[in-house]
Amino acid sequence: MKKYIRIASGQGYWGDRFDAPLDQVKEGPIDYLVMDYLAEVTMSIMQKQKSRDPNLGYAKDFIPLMKQLLPLLVEKKVKLITNAGGVNPVGCMIAVRNIAEQMGYSGLKIAAVYGDDILNQLDPLIASGNEMKNMETGEPLQKIRRTVSSANVYFGARPVVKALEQGAQIIVTGRVTDTGISLAPMIHEFGWEWDDWNKLAAGVIGGHINECGAQASGGNFLAGWKEVPRMERIGFPIVEAYPDGSLIITKHESLGGLVSERTVKEQLVYELGNPAEYITPDVVADFTSIRLEQEAENRVRVYDIKGYPDTEFYKVSISYFDGYTCIGQLTYAWPEALEKAQKADDIIRKRIEYLGLTFDDIHTEYLGYNACHGSTAPPIKDPNEVVFLIGVRGHDKQMMQKFANEIVPLVLTGPPTVTGFGGGRPRVRDVIAYWPALLKKDTVSPKVLTIEVV
Repeated sequence: MKKYIRIASGQGYWGDRFDAPLDQVKEGPIDYLVMDYLAEVTMSIMQKQKSRDPNLGYAKDFIPLMKQLLPLLVEKKVKLITNAGGVNPVGCMIAVRNIAEQMGYSGLKIAAVYGDDILNQLDPLIASGNEMKNMETGEPLQKIRRTVSSANVYFGARPVVKALEQGAQIIVTGRVTDTGISLAPMIHEFGWEWDDWNKLAAGVIGGHINECGAQASGGNFLAGWKEVPRMERIGFPIVEAYPDGSLIITKHESLGGLVSERTVKEQLVYELGNPAEYITPDVVADFTSIRLEQEAENRVRVYDIKGYPDTEFYKVSISYFDGYTCIGQLTYAWPEALEKAQKADDIIRKRIEYLGLTFDDIHTEYLGYNACHGSTAPPIKDPNEVVFLIGVRGHDKQMMQKFANEIVPLVLTGPPTVTGFGGGRPRVRDVIAYWPALLKKDTVSPKVLTIEVV
């Protein structure tokens, strides 16, 4: 058994810094690189891509990245685990295999973890009594079944551990939890039992710290963002995990960024509900038990973590079509910029009434004045410029288009000193809504496919 393993975060979300995973492999020793690509809306985007081309449905920019990353992984014997597979992890695995074959890496094992996509199973599941009620409203899925665009089960670390046991160096998953891709290496390397709740909870918390990329190492750091050095080449976090369940959060010394108790604490409370019951497919972690200690510069010890048995359910992330939205904007310049923007809002709202348009919601913001803080924004006497932004939401596409046609005419029919209309009429866009539900674990099983490059 190794004394410890180093699990490096290389991606916090789809669209994160392209060179971060390359830096993580090049700038110091690591054993694993984990890359998180998925969010709830991402699954719907990928499902649309797959519906147009069955070979797609994964993070397409992951493939050109692998052309640069793969030689480094092979040279340094670093294992990669990523959920970039989206709704087509097997297709993504095949694309990676093709790159490996072109580069001559015979013998390399690549695995896909799949089975989380249950879009085509929804009707039989509902027929057999699985109502998949909305966790917030209690309504059954049948209410919006006709408009569902994606449905994915959140798997945990188990299938990833299985892929590691099969010798895979590159593991591409679908909707495995953000924490699960960091937990799996700890279970695999240290031989943790599936009922050793405290250690599993420690692994989950390590994964939670890792999952958002540089957010744990000085990025998006509210408490002291001015203190963070070299943010132009910020070092993403590394979890140094030990067999006893203790963790050290650190980064490569050659890179910028900051790892402190405060940066780690900010990440720990990110997307946190009940801190005593952080529920994952593998364990329920108690965030109130966590102890932190600044061991050295850019080294924070995390320990004394408690965990409890997992539940009998998987969470299911379901997205569905819920109408349209259209957002238009214009910029008004000094003097009296705010008054001009407010007059533009008044004109548009009266035009909506005059044209007989009805919407589920109409919302106005004045960027540069109150867009972030709303009614609590401190007063500004006479700002240099204000961006007037107005958006509507509804289910009648024709009405949405009529609203879109009303924005640009304000250039000559509304207040003066206006700019920012070069983009023309605003676009009418689909609204993709989120439906969280639960499904018993014995209803669906993850699958693992491992192939070897020849």
